[in-house]
Amino acid sequence: MEFSSIDDVQRMLAQQSYIADRALATVAFLALRLNRPIFLEGEPGTGKTEIAKAIATALGRRLIRLQCYEGLDAASAVYEWNFAAQMIAIRAAEATGDKADLRAQLFGPDYLIERPLLEAMRPQPGGAPVLLIDEIDRTDEPFEAFLLEALSDFQVTIPELGTIKAAEPPIVILTSNRTREVHDALKRRCLYHWVDYPNFTRELEILAARAPEASDRLSREIVAFVQRLRTEDLFKKPGVAETIDWAKCLLALDVLELSPEVISDTLGAILKYQDDIARLQGLEAKKILDEARQSLEPA
Repeated sequence: MEFSSIDDVQRMLAQQSYIADRALATVAFLALRLNRPIFLEGEPGTGKTEIAKAIATALGRRLIRLQCYEGLDAASAVYEWNFAAQMIAIRAAEATGDKADLRAQLFGPDYLIERPLLEAMRPQPGGAPVLLIDEIDRTDEPFEAFLLEALSDFQVTIPELGTIKAAEPPIVILTSNRTREVHDALKRRCLYHWVDYPNFTRELEILAARAPEASDRLSREIVAFVQRLRTEDLFKKPGVAETIDWAKCLLALDVLELSPEVISDTLGAILKYQDDIARLQGLEAKKILDEARQSLEPA
């Protein structure tokens, strides 16, 4: 299955419960049509990772995820040698005296552990995989420099085996929470899109897709409260992921409508720092709820 138009992208993503706005759908369409990586930047919890999952599912492709972290290097992202298996093979060869071509065997495919970047270069059933390079801002500049070659030529080099080039380039999606600036050279190789918090209407659509059991009244109150909450001076504003989690928690508690007591009991689903939670206890939660409900009233 392929996307033939921007509208088709929106429709197919919606079938995977991912509600994309027109701008994001356009970037996804162009990336697939032009075979360009996508660079998605934005606050945590705004759906950057989820779009990679949705595209992979919609296209019937394998999703390969490289979760970035501080200290990640090229070797860890590309391949490792199975040291334990190599040692067993060496001891077996010493015991039998059969050491012919041992080096070639030890550094052959049987002892190679493929990591995400190398896996993404391999042919996959159903077509080229979706390679998600998640939270690239957690790595350092040397790893970024390595990615420049990998994403430009869609190939990786293993000294013992040579260069491995993708027969069909993977669909690449990079995400960043902007904890630091990613180098322009890497961004230039990608189609860039800032993933912002959705407006009320779109967030309501997202919640309807992800938590359809919630009544319209409860869903509207949840979204209005979260939207109002994002205007507060919080250490970490709740993302769409927290909106969905909170709705599911409220459904598990058989809540029909919000109340200050219910909000106080379930704040841990939408706020992840104690200072933020402490600010919203008691009268502050009631004030925000009242303002959220006023915003729902017809003008």
